[in-house]
Parts: sequence; structure tokens; C-alpha cells
Amino acid sequence: MKSKLLVFLILIVFIGCNKNNQNSLNLIDYIPQNSIYLIKINNLESLKSNINNNLLISELKKYSTTTNFISIIKKLEFLNTSNEILVSMSYDTKDSLQITAITKTKENVFNTDSLQDLKIETLKSNKGNITKTTIDNKPLYSIELDSLFIISSSKEILDNTKPNYNSELHKVYSTIDNSKLLSVLINSSTKNSFPKLYNSLELNFTNYSLLDIDVAQNEIIFNGITQAIDSTTSFINCFKNNVPQENLISKICPIDIESFTSFTFNNFNEFHKLKSNYNKDTLDIVKTEFNSIVEFGILTKGSQNASVMRCIDPNTVNDAFKAETISESYRTVDIFSFNNFDEIKNSFSPFLNNSSASYYFNIDDFFVFSSDIEFLKTIISNYQNNSSLHDYEPFKNIMKKLSDESSIFIYKNDIGLNQIFNENFQENIDLKINNYKASAIQFVYDSDFAHINGITKIFKDKVSSNSISEELNIKLDNDLITSPQILINHINNEKDIVLQDVKNNLYLISNKGKVYWKKQLDGKILGNIKQIDMYKNGRLQMVFNTSKNLYILDRNGKDVSNFPLKFKDNITQPVAVFDYDNKKDYRLLITQNNTLLMYDKNGKSVSGFKYKKAENSILTQPEHFRIGNKDFIVFEQGESLEILDRVGKTRIPINRKFKFSNNPIYLYNTSIVTTDSNGSLISVNSSGDISTTSLNLSENHKITSTSKTLVTLSDNKLTIKSKTIELDFGDYTPPKIFYLNDKIYVTVTDLQTKKVYLFDSQAKPISNFPVYGNSTIELSNIDKDKNLELVTKGDSNSIIIYKIN
Repeated sequence: MKSKLLVFLILIVFIGCNKNNQNSLNLIDYIPQNSIYLIKINNLESLKSNINNNLLISELKKYSTTTNFISIIKKLEFLNTSNEILVSMSYDTKDSLQITAITKTKENVFNTDSLQDLKIETLKSNKGNITKTTIDNKPLYSIELDSLFIISSSKEILDNTKPNYNSELHKVYSTIDNSKLLSVLINSSTKNSFPKLYNSLELNFTNYSLLDIDVAQNEIIFNGITQAIDSTTSFINCFKNNVPQENLISKICPIDIESFTSFTFNNFNEFHKLKSNYNKDTLDIVKTEFNSIVEFGILTKGSQNASVMRCIDPNTVNDAFKAETISESYRTVDIFSFNNFDEIKNSFSPFLNNSSASYYFNIDDFFVFSSDIEFLKTIISNYQNNSSLHDYEPFKNIMKKLSDESSIFIYKNDIGLNQIFNENFQENIDLKINNYKASAIQFVYDSDFAHINGITKIFKDKVSSNSISEELNIKLDNDLITSPQILINHINNEKDIVLQDVKNNLYLISNKGKVYWKKQLDGKILGNIKQIDMYKNGRLQMVFNTSKNLYILDRNGKDVSNFPLKFKDNITQPVAVFDYDNKKDYRLLITQNNTLLMYDKNGKSVSGFKYKKAENSILTQPEHFRIGNKDFIVFEQGESLEILDRVGKTRIPINRKFKFSNNPIYLYNTSIVTTDSNGSLISVNSSGDISTTSLNLSENHKITSTSKTLVTLSDNKLTIKSKTIELDFGDYTPPKIFYLNDKIYVTVTDLQTKKVYLFDSQAKPISNFPVYGNSTIELSNIDKDKNLELVTKGDSNSIIIYKIN
């Protein structure tokens, strides 16, 4: 049997699902009877993206045993359904891996129209007609049965498929957390189903185990349960009637320990009795002095290993070894010769079956045994120097996601993690996972079942002050058509990222790189996405338009109420969103060439907006400004500047003609401003006074402004207020201004050299800039720390998140 870890880190691909109906026979009742693993994926798009970006999963593809599996499972991406899909993994009589997927049937549910090298046959079966589809010389068999579509790599599985209700399976399956990316149900009663995690032992944990898994770019986190049914054969029941204790063996572990495993209990006698039932070879006789033990385990580093016991009464345990002689003293700690390790092995069999010891020492509450006296000295020196694993930053970091107390705790550094994978995949490959400095899985016993928690995570060393660190590089399936934009996440008060690819898919991505969803639109979004609180309850919606539709989406990417609004004629400017009195009574202004259409937040036409058609095409997105107690709606049309009131009537007539520069319109120093093609600033105050001021700008200049700060870019000269800095000649994006933490930041990106520049209000460069980037940027504090983050496009299909430390 190969690749027990496959399900945890490779089988998380390509299949999506919705909520499960558990009131009657459903998909889970049609899985193959010998299924070892059952996989339910809760967020397909996020999973696909995070798998592509997760370093550990990419490294696991180096194992040859994953090749055939991936070639089979990848074909299932042609399933065309939004209904629940379950994937089963089983082994046939020849010990070959077989994959089966089940979903509700619908028209064209298995859509292979895009494939050219395709062979389809119809086979007869006692279940009805089976369709054999051969793709790249790999056959898949499918059948429609009881309103279900079942597809498998094995015809034999389809021949034997029939509904079977398993109450125990349903009970465990009902605990699935749909908020996680995927869930894996393991039939632990099947031989070799649970991965080797501890000292080459394949421990028989339980009948069923369930793991809810989240995969992010830098970490994989899983939580779940393992349920014990038979108390004599289920290993987890060795901890029955015992309360999990705090795992403290990490305090005796050197920082560079490759692996340690800890077992805890508050009643050693009860543990030993139940363990003896599980392990029939264990002798019943055990030293009474061992009743003081509350934790034991194994430490491993390369070929060196040690056994550890932690006691609440070290003096009592010392009495059990009082006849031992001192071999030598090291740093005032006596190291004893030891000839009775078999008694220890007997007490903790089968966990110490592969261990031996000729020496031991006692320091504080710990007794440490090993045949390698130099290893014992290393442990002593690290303990005395306060350089234990317990205080190691990567270890402390993963412990934030784990429980302090557990019945079983298994830790691996990057070397130990690599060894576990090699052992399970039965190949010896040197994985490039050096940044995975700390990983762990724990089992917390709780009344005939145990909670499972685990994490494997990249740890980045602390960066120096004022440095720039690349936090994430998120790759998507297709090239990007828009620059990334930051939106408020009203659920966690952090920020998310939204962008669109060349296939017009809109993505919402968390600041940790998790793709919340992907939604296909009818075209490219014009301008930026705005957020509104249309229900006045603090929950934000996204407002934007393509050339044909006006959209309002909720946080889950679902269309809101009457939207999208569809338009026969093209929309030619980004939608303008106005909230005149800050009462969340929004107005949505749509531009169609020379026409303006006003809608309320429910998508109803606002009859009170009276603007007639412009004489020429409207050239800019209409803007709303409030000066004093008056509203101004401003836009350019032809060579005219239109300034309207909120009902669409002319507020300030402008009789002059201008050759506009294709820059937006801003409110600066209480005046409405833009520029002409000659590089002059056009300014109109609230009284209608017009002035033009030469700024000596080139014809293709760019400007941006806040109410008090004007920024211009002319050729390679960037001017912030009255300060000018000369940049290298290049192809620059329009400048952008950010006001954060009472400080002004100005940014431009050179698309030619792919450099992002960042300056303060005095035109002084921010330390460690420029950085690599391929678009305009977003700058904000997107998480809960105090540092700012910068988001930009990286390669054509990726975005980069930098942290400014």
C-alpha cells in the first residue's frame, strides 16, 4: 500500500461541492463499500489557487506515486455542475488506486466538448448502460443511477454500486465544517489507511477519522475528530479515563531537534491498563514509582534518539533507579549508567520498541534516556542555556493554532517532515522545504473520540526595521486584466483583494491568499469597484459595471436584489456612486456616450434627475463634490466642462472651451480642477470664477490630487506639492496618493522596468524602494498588525503582497 499521505496534501484538487442533504439517502450512501478516503471540497477555486501556490504541495509532486493519481483526478475537472460532489479513494483487489466521483445528474454533467483526443463507447452492465470515456489513453467509466451521476476509474466499482446507509458514517460526516476548503473522511478501520506519523508505527486509531483542512500559500491547517468504537482495538482509547496534560517535553528538546513525540495522561495506572489491552504483548508488571509520570516521549535528531519521562514527583522516580552508578557529570548534572531500560520499554510498549538506552540523567522534572551520551550532553547544555524548542519562535508560532494540552503530540522540523513523507511515499527525495521549520499534529482525547489538530507552516525570520518583505505571491489560472484593488472585509475588519482575469473572471481573495470565490462576468470592469452599505447594517456590497451591465454583489459574490441591470446600449464610463447626505441613500449614475441615467440603490430609475443629453460624448467619469452646503456633479464632454446640481440642472455654466488632457477631475483647495493638453491647471471655484495656471507640463502629463495635495508627473519629473524629483525615463502609471497614519504617500510604477516607487509628501523616497511590480499599487494596512501592505501585479497572472516593516 503506497502513499497514505496522498489524501491529505495531493487529493485536494478540482472537485467542488455545495451543502449536503442528510434527510434521506444521498451521495454518501453510494460511495464504494471499500472506500478508504472520502473527500468533500467546500471551495474549489480557493483550493485550486492555493494548491498551485503552496510550496509544500508543489514539492510533493516530486514523488512518482502521485503521477498516476493526478492524471486520474485531473479528468474530473470536466464535471460541469454546481451541485455537491463527493470523491472516493479506494484500492481494488490488485492493490491499485481507484477514484470515484458522485454528484446529482444534469444535462451535460460531464462536459468534454473542449477535448479533441477523445474516445467514447457504450458498455452493457447489469446496472444499465455504462459510458467509457478515454482521455489521453486513460479510461473513465460513468453511469446515471437513481438521479445520480457516478464516474470512476474502475468499471468494476460501477458494476457493484448500490445504496447503503451507514449510520456511523453519517454521524461523522455530519460534523464537516463547510467553512474549510475541504474535508477528508478516513476509513481508519481499513488496513494501512492512516498515515505513518510516529516511529514507523501504523497505529490503529479508530473506525473513522474526519479532517477539515484549510490550504493557504504558506500553511496547511487541519482540525477534526477520530472516533473510537471498540475499546480494545482502538489505540485512541488507551487514553480513556485520562485528562490530557500540557505537553512540556519541548522544554527539554534542543532547538534543532528533528522530531519529538509526546504522550500525556493524569493517571498512569489507568493508561497502562488500557494500553495493555491494546498491546497484548505488554507485561502487567510495572514499577509503582512510575505512577508519578504524566508525560513520556521520544526525541530524534539524525541517528540520535532519546526517551523522555516527565514526572510530578522526580524523587519517587529516582528511587526506582537508585542502584544505578554515575558514569560522569556534565555541567553539574550526573549522567548515570543504565542497564534496565527493558523495564521502561515494557511500561511504554509499543512506543519504545525501537529504542535503547545505556545512560540517563534527571534534571528538574525530566528523566532522559539514551545510548548516546553525547546526545544527552547536547540536551543538557541546551536546557541550561535556555535554548530549548519550547522558546523557539517557529514552534511558538505554530502553538498559537494548537491546544496546550493533548494526549498525543507529534512535532517535526523540516528534516523530520521530509522523512515522514519519504516513509509514507516509499521514496527518498530531498524536498526543498527548509522554511517549514515547525510542523505538528495533536490528538486530544475526549470521551470515546479525540480532537485532531495539525499545522505545517512556513516560518519567515524576523525582518529588520524599515525593510520590505514579500509576504505572498499569488498565482491564478489566467493572466490578469485589471490591477488588484483593496476592499474592506466587514466580517473581520481587515482588507481583501479583488481583481479580474482575461477570461472576465472576478476574484475575491483574502489577505492570506485564500480565494473566496470566482465569478464569471460578461466583460471587463470599467474603472474601480466601489463599496456601499445598501441595507444600512454594516455589511458591504460591491458596485461596478461592464459595458453592458451594472452589478451589485454581496460579499459571497452573489447578485443583490434586482441586479445586474442590463443595458442595450454600451456603458462608456465607470459607474459613479453618490451618497449626497451620508445617509446611505445611494445614487448610481450610468454614462452611455452622451447620456446620463440615474438609479437608486434598488435599481429603480430616479425620475427626479433631469439632465438632458450632452452635445458631445462624455469623456470622464462623473464626480460628486460637496463645497459648503452645495452639491456639484462634474464631468467633461467634448471641450466643455459640465457642473450640475444633484437633480441634473446646470449649477455653474461654463462658457469657455478647453482642450482637456484626459486626466480626471478633482477637488483641490475648494476648487474644481483638471488640466488641459498644454499643461495648465484649470480651476473653477464655487462662484463660477475660472482660472488657468501654467504648470509647464508636457502634453501627456498625468495628475492626481486630494483636497490639499496636488501631484503631477510630466515625462520623468514627479512633483509633489512644490517638490520635484527626477525619475529615470520610463513608462509610468498615473501617480496615486494615499493618506495613511497621518502621512501622505505618493506612488508611481514604471511598467518598462517593473519598478514600484514610493515617496512621502516631501518627495523623499521611502526606504528600500523601488520594489518589483507590474501595475499601479494599492497601499493599506490590510491585516491586524501595525505595518502597511502594498499590493501590486507581479507576473502576468500573479499578484504580490509586500509588507513595509
